[in-house]
Amino acid sequence: MNKVFSHPNTLTLFRVIAVPIIVILMMFPNRVCTWVAAILFSAAAITDYLDGYIARTRGLVSNLGKVMDPVADKLLVSSAFIMLASLGWVPAWIVCIIIGREIAVTGLRNIIAEHKEDVSASNLGKYKTGFQIAAVIPLLIHYPFWGLNPQAIGNFFLWGALIFTIWSGADYFFKFRKLLKA
Repeated sequence: MNKVFSHPNTLTLFRVIAVPIIVILMMFPNRVCTWVAAILFSAAAITDYLDGYIARTRGLVSNLGKVMDPVADKLLVSSAFIMLASLGWVPAWIVCIIIGREIAVTGLRNIIAEHKEDVSASNLGKYKTGFQIAAVIPLLIHYPFWGLNPQAIGNFFLWGALIFTIWSGADYFFKFRKLLKA
């Protein structure tokens, strides 16, 4: 593996840098730009897994990584959804729920961390992220090709993402409700 991309914080930074590029590409919604945006989004999404894996296996876990990794993920996914909504390719109300949940859970995770509790993502949160990524990629592609309708595929995963977004958010707040009362 290239030395530059062997450090988890570099991979996290790649996700942050990918965000404005994807936004700019989606400002020109033609077949080429949407494909490039989808490929860049896919590469950035893969780094989400890789940076955590590299950090754990090589003992490179850092405070910067702990803070920036979830921020980079939320920037990447939220920006893509906002651009998709701005183009009318996804319902804005779904994007509002997804981003609202992300902000609310981030706030809750800060409270959890202050109480020295584990703030690791739950399995439901991991499913939520998986469905969101699986929705965004075909929704970014948008235009039919080889007889496939990426919008239909993306919408299928979008509804799954919405369900897991609500479910995992409710689960977080239910699990840590005692901290909210304190």
